[in-house]
Amino acid sequence: MSEKLEWGKLATFVPNKRLPVYNWFYYKEGFARELVFRVAETFSLGEGSVVLDPFCGAGTTPLACREMGMNCFAFDVHPVSVFVSSVKTRDYDTGILRESAREILETRFRRISLPKDRLIRRTFKKETLEDIILFREEIAGIEDEKVREFLLLGLMNAAMKASYVFKDGAVLRFRKRHVPPLRQMFRRQVHRMIRDLEGFKTRECETRVGFGDARSLPLPDCSVDAVITSPPYLNKIEYTRVYEIEQRLFLGFMKGIPPVRSYIGSLDRKGTGRKEIEDALGRDADSLPEGAVPYFADMKRAIEEMHRVCRSGGRVALVVGNGCFPDRVVESDILLSRIAENAGFTVKNIIVLNKRWCTRHRVEKVGIARESLLLWKKEE
Repeated sequence: MSEKLEWGKLATFVPNKRLPVYNWFYYKEGFARELVFRVAETFSLGEGSVVLDPFCGAGTTPLACREMGMNCFAFDVHPVSVFVSSVKTRDYDTGILRESAREILETRFRRISLPKDRLIRRTFKKETLEDIILFREEIAGIEDEKVREFLLLGLMNAAMKASYVFKDGAVLRFRKRHVPPLRQMFRRQVHRMIRDLEGFKTRECETRVGFGDARSLPLPDCSVDAVITSPPYLNKIEYTRVYEIEQRLFLGFMKGIPPVRSYIGSLDRKGTGRKEIEDALGRDADSLPEGAVPYFADMKRAIEEMHRVCRSGGRVALVVGNGCFPDRVVESDILLSRIAENAGFTVKNIIVLNKRWCTRHRVEKVGIARESLLLWKKEE
């Protein structure tokens, strides 16, 4: 184990907020593009390398791979993640986008039926919601899927900026305030996205984004050179609730594909979880808090899948956070590395990126929780 606290911000989405395309959707749980670049350099990856991200979130890994000319398979089980990652990693004709945006933005206002969803009605001013539904219906009529979903992402971002909601950790909070006109926000957002594309350089490569469970990947054995990802953190599996508004209001067309995430660690395994991990963790499996057991059982399956799809000599980089419980800190970085060793990986390093106090009742210190970058290798 080593420390690189100067890399701490790279475990957050903050650096991406200044980067074109990466910042099309704010995803607090994501990590920075620069982290992918540094991992790729550490692993000696380059053009033509094949990378897997089984928890792709907002698409930072596949987008960075496109900049470096590396092929990438990216999966998630949450509709917002799959949608955003797909839109951000496509090739576009900006001329077609500008013309389509002009036509949509010229749509005249008309009275429209509003959804009865109480959460949606609480989130927006009535006039704002009317405009959102109007533009959403106009966009739905566009035949070209790439253009349609590009404009829909622009509308999604504009709508949230013109809402009464703000995201406080894993909680949605509402605050009545003056909001800018939706049409004005939508115009600015779409034109900024098009300008981003005109200056964004990618290299020739293959990028695939889709629905996929990290515990059972739709990939053949020994098919990837590296895994660069960040799974849900222990005790943080509820984070996707903060994207509930986006999913309900804009992604109804994805209902035919799993609309609700099979959360890593959220299932009650009725006592089977401890048996699954005791081979890897020994007595430590018995001492885990009950709430942590399903998480490590599911992560064991995900890690075994990573080992299966990695080629001989393949590398894995995972950004993980330790879990805070009322009576202790659960050292996820160490426990997951032990599970990785049991699966056949060699643990090369645990790089500590951040350290924070874990508290009980917000004031009583329980211990220090680390956020770490785990580096493993499948030996030849």
